[in-house]
This record gives sequence, structure tokens and C-alpha cells, in this order.
Amino acid sequence: MPLAPKLASFPAIRGALKFYQICSVITGTFLLLLVAEMVMKYGFGYELYLGGSGGFLYTSPLSPTGESTGDGVNLNMTILIVHGWFYVVYLFSCFRVWSLMRWNFWRFIMLACGGVVPFLSFIMEAIVAREVKQYLADREAAASDSPTPASEGAR
Repeated sequence: MPLAPKLASFPAIRGALKFYQICSVITGTFLLLLVAEMVMKYGFGYELYLGGSGGFLYTSPLSPTGESTGDGVNLNMTILIVHGWFYVVYLFSCFRVWSLMRWNFWRFIMLACGGVVPFLSFIMEAIVAREVKQYLADREAAASDSPTPASEGAR
């Protein structure tokens, strides 16, 4: 039987859950941008640039050898780098919730997959938030209903 989180760790769990929810939305958004960027690059042969000779925001075709032809900030590469680094932060937030809730290892693997499978981070965020909030509410209600040893001796 897995160990249950201690009541004293509930404030830390709430903080970890909030951090996980924020990381989940940011990671999921950048993953969707990354998928769109890859479709544009490998499906249509264009890259997205910010600034440079093409204006504020423009697309530039790839050369026949696959080289970039734009001269501004390559947003494709920027999206890739930001998602990669933020995925590390997302994994930390998954680990924090997972360890505080004392879930099994497969649950951590499912949480981690949320950053690499499109839309899964949004689905997992909703499921995890609902389950954790319900668990905390149920445990706090049960703790407030059960008599404490000090109050039993006072009777």
C-alpha cells in the first residue's frame, strides 16, 4: 500500500500543484507552437523570422539544400530552444507534485509525457488538478471529523 501524504505537507502540495499547472500550460503552448513550426518548415519549406529585411514578422523559404535564407531572428529556433529549456522546468514541477503526493513511478512517466505529446499537458493538468484538490479536500474533511487524542481524554 503506498504511503499517503502527511497533512503537514498539504500547503507544499498546493504550491507545487499551482507551479505544475502554470508550467503545464506554458509547456503545452510551446509544444503546440513547435508542432506548427515543424509543419511549416518540413511540410511547406518555410521558416518564421522576426525583424530583418522582410519586415516585423515574415516567412522565408528554405534554400534547396535546406538552409535558412532569412536574416532576422529565427523564431523557429527560438521556439525550439524555449520549449526545450522550459520542458526541464516542467519536469521539475512534475517531480515535485509526484513526490509530494507519493504516487507510483508510472504516474510520473505519464506526467513527463505531457511535455512531449501535443495536448497531453492540458489533459494531464486538468486531471491532476482535479484529483489533487479532491484528495486534499477529502483528507482535510476526514481529519476535521475524527476526534483528536487530546479531546478524547478530556471527556
